[in-house]
Amino acid sequence: MKQTLADHQGCGTSGGSGKSSCGSSAGPADMAPEIWEKVKNHPCYSEEAHHHYARMHVAVAPACNIQCNYCNRKYDCANESRPGVVSEKLTPEQAARKVLAVASTIPQMTVLGIAGPGDSLANPAKTFETFERISKVAPDIKLCLSTNGLALPELVPMIKNYNVDHVTITINMVDPEVGEQIYPWIFYKNKRWKGRDAAKILTERQLEGLELLTSAGILAKINSVMIPGINDQHLIEVNKAVKSRGAFLHNIMPLISEAEHGTYFGLNGQRGPTAQELKALQDACEGDMNMMRHCRQCRADAVGLLGEDRSAEFTLEKLMEKTEIEYDLEARKAYQELVEAERQDKVAAREKEMAEMASVESDTKILIAVATKGGGRINEHFGHAKEFQIYEVSTAGAKFVGHRRVDLYCQGGYGEEEGLDTIIRAINDCTAVFVAKIGGCPKNDLQAAGIDPVDAYAFEYIEQSALAYFKDYVARVESGELVHTARGDAQIRQGAFAA
Repeated sequence: MKQTLADHQGCGTSGGSGKSSCGSSAGPADMAPEIWEKVKNHPCYSEEAHHHYARMHVAVAPACNIQCNYCNRKYDCANESRPGVVSEKLTPEQAARKVLAVASTIPQMTVLGIAGPGDSLANPAKTFETFERISKVAPDIKLCLSTNGLALPELVPMIKNYNVDHVTITINMVDPEVGEQIYPWIFYKNKRWKGRDAAKILTERQLEGLELLTSAGILAKINSVMIPGINDQHLIEVNKAVKSRGAFLHNIMPLISEAEHGTYFGLNGQRGPTAQELKALQDACEGDMNMMRHCRQCRADAVGLLGEDRSAEFTLEKLMEKTEIEYDLEARKAYQELVEAERQDKVAAREKEMAEMASVESDTKILIAVATKGGGRINEHFGHAKEFQIYEVSTAGAKFVGHRRVDLYCQGGYGEEEGLDTIIRAINDCTAVFVAKIGGCPKNDLQAAGIDPVDAYAFEYIEQSALAYFKDYVARVESGELVHTARGDAQIRQGAFAA
């Protein structure tokens, strides 16, 4: 199995610049069947699946064995999405009950992950007891965990034994000289290690753990935090190192560095990347390595589709009010069959549009921002959007390349001009923004900023609509009606409303 994963870069796709990545339309035609079965309804491991399927995290792992300069787990705001943040810590028994409640309410919830608020494998007893309980009462739910990798190598057999077949490792460096700028200390073998020695131990353990996961046939996703001036260029080396060891997917995330979060980097003025800096690094690492671009840097107690958080609906207090929770496995399967039918319809619509694209000749590429509630459709009002999904469109197709969190424009029925300014800065590199509906005032301001507000494709599929718009855009440029101009950079807003 190790050789198979390595040959396919952990994904089973054929590689190359024209490949269909695991984060887009990959399926049985271009992926090993056993891999497709693992990822087809996992919203974190498949970009296409994240439009349709939900995940939840349970906060059963409070302890951590390393300190990161970008992390502070003491701060919690219910309206914030940030790793390590939770409102309630759970026991394994409480976590199992919460999973049943969520899965019975949200039938498209297919994945249960443990991502903290500390490190899942620094709390192995609580983590694996939770998995054991959930596998008994909800056997259809996929199990996954996230870890910094320090305790990983010895625990791979246990991970395999509990049928956890998706593991995320956060790897920010493979050079201890870089690592000592990110990690003040680690706690390993009953000793606190600091500086370069700590970073050396950590990277060796992470890479060993990744190799063992690959050998065991467990899919490994690598998370890396992009920290400008520290590891931004070095992440290209990280990408090569994890790719050579069979990593399935690489997720390069922007540093969250607001000072109010109280992190070392935040308090010392370390900036995060701009939107185009992040995209350029992701593009440089792509090649034949599959890149994840739809990560939302979720809370450790997140519930729902990526980009939304319904955890407030499932607090311990509310769970205790329910005397009995009915887990209807057949109803969940029936609902998911409907989801799969819609996915196939969406793929067919996209392929039809791509067939018509064959006659278009252009080197032009544009970015389009999309307001969506999910389902792969343009189905959100501009003023109600908490984020915009970003697609890069060219004759090669419509490729998801990221998302931008924004402040809500509509507050209490009225548009906030200050909020509109932040939205424009967040999507400033986009040629157009697709919405289900938009008011006159924001439409005028967007046009003045050079962004085309488009509601003509309301409730249609995103990729099909983006391709149709692009064909018309190219035709208008060729006729002289439009002049194609390169857009500027955009701001990544980590402090935006993200409930």
